[in-house]
Amino acid sequence: MKNLRGPWRSRWARVVLVVTLLPQPGWFLPARQAPPSPLLQPDSFRHYFAEFERDENEVLGDAPPLPWDWFKQNIPLLDVPDKELEETYYFRWYAFQKHIVRTSNGFVITEFLDNVPWAGKFNTIDAAAGHQLREARWLRDFRYVHDYAEFWFGPDGEPRRYSFWAADSVYQIFLATGDKQLAVGLLPSLEKNYQAWEATHQDTNGLYWQIDDRDGMEFSIGGSGYRPTINSYMYGDAEAISHIAEMAGQEKLSADYYAKADRLRKLISLRLWNTHDEFYETVQRNAANGWSGTRELIGYIPWYFDIPSPHFDLAWKFLFDPKGFAGKYGPTTAERGSPRFNFTAPHECLWNGPSWPFATTQTLVALANLLNGPPQSVIGPREYRDVLADYVRAQHLQIANGKIIPWIDEDLDPDTGQWIARTILEEKKQPPANRGRYYNHSGFADLIITGLVGVRPATGNSLTIHPLVTNQWQWFALDDLPYHGHLLTVFYDKTGSKYHRGAGLRVLCDGAMIGSEPTLAPITVRLPTKKGNFIPSGIAVHVGAMAGAVGFRLIGFGTTVRCRRRLRL
Repeated sequence: MKNLRGPWRSRWARVVLVVTLLPQPGWFLPARQAPPSPLLQPDSFRHYFAEFERDENEVLGDAPPLPWDWFKQNIPLLDVPDKELEETYYFRWYAFQKHIVRTSNGFVITEFLDNVPWAGKFNTIDAAAGHQLREARWLRDFRYVHDYAEFWFGPDGEPRRYSFWAADSVYQIFLATGDKQLAVGLLPSLEKNYQAWEATHQDTNGLYWQIDDRDGMEFSIGGSGYRPTINSYMYGDAEAISHIAEMAGQEKLSADYYAKADRLRKLISLRLWNTHDEFYETVQRNAANGWSGTRELIGYIPWYFDIPSPHFDLAWKFLFDPKGFAGKYGPTTAERGSPRFNFTAPHECLWNGPSWPFATTQTLVALANLLNGPPQSVIGPREYRDVLADYVRAQHLQIANGKIIPWIDEDLDPDTGQWIARTILEEKKQPPANRGRYYNHSGFADLIITGLVGVRPATGNSLTIHPLVTNQWQWFALDDLPYHGHLLTVFYDKTGSKYHRGAGLRVLCDGAMIGSEPTLAPITVRLPTKKGNFIPSGIAVHVGAMAGAVGFRLIGFGTTVRCRRRLRL
């Protein structure tokens, strides 16, 4: 450093200090982290993963070695009285990690394990990327979610092959990590992506149209046109771009996209809301008579983005209606009362009635948003738990020896739980075999974290926890949850006899208690400020030789960038 002068000498001193303190290889990770809280121990849940591996061997004839250390180092831990739900939570992480692929351009996350002809580079498909990014944001190694978000706006990404709420997904990553650099860095690409949708899919009336197949929802009853899907996605993206632009100090851009979002919100409620059916429905392009006249589950998507005002909440009365969307294994994708419900079509992927985990995920996110909004009397936390229980019930498969194992696939019969695409493809002997195994087309962990446990990601250091669990539960715990550069623990112990940390709802940050509530009522806590280590930007260096094979890469924009450390495990 003898040739450096002024502030550069000081900055390089900090680089050396940071590198010296890094305990193991890693980069693009959160700033300093405390060791995980000892409330829950990973090995207490290893038996689930051992069983998943045995099931995989039995069904598929082979299974890769269990990457137990990866799970210990990455996933938040869950402990609940409902052991079927708990098993499903860990199974979905077991399935999810199979789809994390390291490429020459960083990590991506796939939908299918086998290569399919309708996928893009590295077998990626953007249709479910919104779900995948919401799941990946809760992994403690942030490389996965950062790389995957960046991929979609690099030379190999195709963020408009299918409908994809891209900007909203990037903003959701920020809400979980508290690090704005990824979102701000992608802002020009997010704006360009939005403008491309405007150029190709927005009509002069201000609404967006889409083909149902390009929504990833082929053979729907409502068909193509001004669908609640694409219009809600574009609203969510406009709102997200407005927030990100504000973070970037671009006030005019923020105002422009706020205006776009506001106009689209009004159009969605004015044009897509069928006052007779009391539901958001697809409207055919240039159709004189307006709505499709069929309620479809996509009519709940506006609540995914907090679009509707309270007087639209009556739409939720149809979720459990026997002629509406009621299903033992998840809500149907179209109302049972439609004369075209489950119409015959020569395809295995049908959106005319079968239940889809993709759509169930959207509905549960939307319902959690509703239950965290203004009070209403149409639907409550009990119904949220009922839909979640149906979703858990759906994620199983009975194998040849009669054993029922955890499973996730494509579409399923809402009354029997039979996986439809899997059955049809097996009967046709259509390769690849077991195409839908570990299908990564929906979410689950994010539903448990933000919905059931009720961690509601937000800007700043204020965080609200609003559990939607049943009062019959005497205890539950979520541990080692990465959030804004910290590790959170949220647990409830009604009597204090389960975890021996006191009675009631408690929130720990890096092992220290920051809030408590004697009941399951919502609680708002304040996180301590997290300071990062900074190094000069624009200097490409590798410092492995200086600190025992430790490397890092520079991220972000401006005069300084954050050097993130790997969590101590």
